[in-house]
Order: sequence, then C-alpha cells, then structure tokens
Amino acid sequence: MKQAQIMQKKMEEAKEELAQKEIKVSSGGGIIEIIINGQQEIKEIKIEPDVIDAKEKEMLEDLILAAVNESIRQSKELAAQEIAKLTGGINVPGLF
Repeated sequence: MKQAQIMQKKMEEAKEELAQKEIKVSSGGGIIEIIINGQQEIKEIKIEPDVIDAKEKEMLEDLILAAVNESIRQSKELAAQEIAKLTGGINVPGLF
C-alpha cells in the first residue's frame, strides 16, 4: 500500500513537471508555430503576418492543422517518456 502511495505521489509530480515542459513545433517552414506543454495544452499559436491572405485561407488552415497535430503527437511522446521513467518501461494505460 505504501508503494502505491509513493507511486501516486511520483505520478502527480510528473504531471506537474509535464505542465511546465514546453514543445515548439512549426509548420510550413516556420510560417505557423505552436507551443504546447507536456499535458497537451496548447499555450501559443503564432502565424507569420505575411501569410494572412484571404485567398490562401485553405492553405493556412492546413498548416495550422498540421502543426497542432504534430505538437500533440510530440507532447504525448514526451509524456510517455516521463511515465516510462517512473514505471520502469511498463506501459500503464490511462495514466495521462
């Protein structure tokens, strides 16, 4: 029981650490930039002003979508790495 409490505490600490870690992802050669934390919370989206053109709306939407999806993928990967450190590589579903 005590080991479970220790693991629970370590998991909470890992969640807090993940909330502080940020990943920066760009799309379209830097036209779109997304900053996301280790808990898959998007913190910032930057768009180069030069590409804001009503005629290029669809392309801009695609670039944003690609950057958001990649940032979420990388954030999940970061979280999985942190959990693996705590669990010794054992996959424990539903921790995050």
